[in-house]
Amino acid sequence: MSLLVVGLSHRSAPVSVLERASLAAGTQAELLRDTLAAEPAVEAAVLATCNRIELYADVDKFHAGVAELSMLLARHSGVGLDELTPYLYVHYEDRAVHHLFSVACGLDSMVVGEGQILGQIKDALALGQELHTAGRLLNDLFQQALRVGKRAHSETGIDRAGQSLVTFGLEQLAEGRDPGVWAKGKRALVIGAGSMSSLAAATLARTGVAEIVVANRTRARADRLVEILGQAGGTGVAAHAVEMAAVADELTRADVVVSCTGATGLVLSAEAVAGALGLDFDSADVAPDAPFAAPPADLDQHAAWVENGSATATATAQAQAVRRVTVPAQSTGPVRLALLDLAMPRDIDGGAGRLDGVRLVDIESLAEASADAPMAADVDQVRTIVADEVAAFGAAQRAAHITPTVVALRTMAAGVVAGEIARLDGRLPDLDEKQRAEISQTVRRVVDKLLHAPTVRVKQLASEPGGAGYADALRELFDLDPQTVAAVSRADLNDPNRGRS
Repeated sequence: MSLLVVGLSHRSAPVSVLERASLAAGTQAELLRDTLAAEPAVEAAVLATCNRIELYADVDKFHAGVAELSMLLARHSGVGLDELTPYLYVHYEDRAVHHLFSVACGLDSMVVGEGQILGQIKDALALGQELHTAGRLLNDLFQQALRVGKRAHSETGIDRAGQSLVTFGLEQLAEGRDPGVWAKGKRALVIGAGSMSSLAAATLARTGVAEIVVANRTRARADRLVEILGQAGGTGVAAHAVEMAAVADELTRADVVVSCTGATGLVLSAEAVAGALGLDFDSADVAPDAPFAAPPADLDQHAAWVENGSATATATAQAQAVRRVTVPAQSTGPVRLALLDLAMPRDIDGGAGRLDGVRLVDIESLAEASADAPMAADVDQVRTIVADEVAAFGAAQRAAHITPTVVALRTMAAGVVAGEIARLDGRLPDLDEKQRAEISQTVRRVVDKLLHAPTVRVKQLASEPGGAGYADALRELFDLDPQTVAAVSRADLNDPNRGRS
């Protein structure tokens, strides 16, 4: 196993870099195809969410893999390699497995314990399967990550430690009050109709808003979301859909706005928000946020950190040392319009939060707020689960590595038995069927008993750290044909039922 992950997230990069490096669905497909076309990679999968972009690959060369994956991330994200490199982290083999399992459990999320990441991991696996870029290793890895995440949520109280970004965002808008009390009777505008927007609409409905208006570039998707909200057994909230062109008018009547679209530019400008509230707008009052200081780093340093065992610690220490996020100052006085921006890149101009009567919560301010959130005791239990599952996954992968060799050995033994039985038939042609069957069964039984203990033991040894060499030893001792072993591996890899979620 030569699993490599190169990525960046809210823990390593500022929002200003993350939003520029975001990947649209079509771009993700292109990235996967180009990764597979690159020489060091034989499998690839991409996990892209609102606060992380990670490229997973099975590579045959570590340094070349780091350089190639980093270059591909830069090319497809549109952020230059020199600018992107300081924010990239690298994990290799068992550490890459540990990272994905931690992500699946919500330990690496902006809001610790949130469960939305499981759906995003499932989507990443589905895309890799659809494009045939996820092979045996990544299929096994991502499916196991899903199981580990579900186990963490079912066996621990990690759900109490965190919540969805939508719920957490509404709590921040409510400023310490009960979100149900705060939202009761309000009129909400939801911009977008994707998975996050759908979650936002459902959460708002449960919270107690009086009305929800959904605006989306594709009207049919907005209509569908409204239909779901109004279905029997649903929320029962009054809801209707509008065209995106009607957002300006709806903004004048809304009390709370949640926006999460796939737009590459701003959906709501500070000027538009000011106009909806009847405020005079002066762009000079909206100063840009302070820049994010970047740690000095290059690809060679990333590789060195992994090889000497300090990649994670070094990257974390650097990120913590330079992370000085400047959250835009909020306006004072009564809140007339509450804005929740869950998009990456951002949908709402940060300057809108500095307008009188406006409160803006976005990904950046959520990161700031979640950093101070208390951690539940269950987090330690989840970390133990992750450590155990990483060890089990590594053992299973090492054991699987020797399976083709064991199969080839047994195939060779079966061939020897068949040859000897054929020779016996020639020498003793007068044997009846019962005698021939008894002799054949006896010979096979002897061979099976001779091979049983060595093959069981070699699988046990291969599952231990450093056990990869036992497959080579077995091939050498029994003079197995490498092409036969490779054929068994290909047959297993091409099994149409393997790796399907």
